[in-house]
Amino acid sequence: MTMLMKKLDANQYNLKDQVVSINRVTKVVKGGKNMSFAALVVVGDAASGVVGYGSGKAKEVPMAIRKGIESAKKNLVRVNLTATTIPHQVLGRYGSGQVLLKPAPEGTGVIAGGAVRAVMTSVGVQNVLTKSLGSPNPHNVIKATFDALAQLRDRAEVATARGKQVEDL
Repeated sequence: MTMLMKKLDANQYNLKDQVVSINRVTKVVKGGKNMSFAALVVVGDAASGVVGYGSGKAKEVPMAIRKGIESAKKNLVRVNLTATTIPHQVLGRYGSGQVLLKPAPEGTGVIAGGAVRAVMTSVGVQNVLTKSLGSPNPHNVIKATFDALAQLRDRAEVATARGKQVEDL
């Protein structure tokens, strides 16, 4: 994340979890193949604009998902949103993955691919246009989406940074 934030307490939010991807991993050893699972999970509270992601690894899928949820609760971020969409267009980058987020008018819905859609619905955005560019790897796509969400600024913040009144913008 680009900004320094105070840690948000997961217990005060009504968090809903969403599994983005489950990856079966096989380690070949002398005695055969050891199977394990990696889960990528997004948690969020749509009412308060809070979202986080995490990954968990375990021998069974449910345990991997549980670990992913615990990890996601540890890195929650608050996002600046307008009523039902984002305040302005933004491009988030992580590695070779890029995610473009555009505000959309009422009634458009969430137009997004799998990983970006999970983040957008979890954070409570109802109308947004997105495009995932570059890497299709869900880990990079989610991190790029979080980079984009971290860049969002609200009108009051921009006004104070420019030394103007909110009405002048």
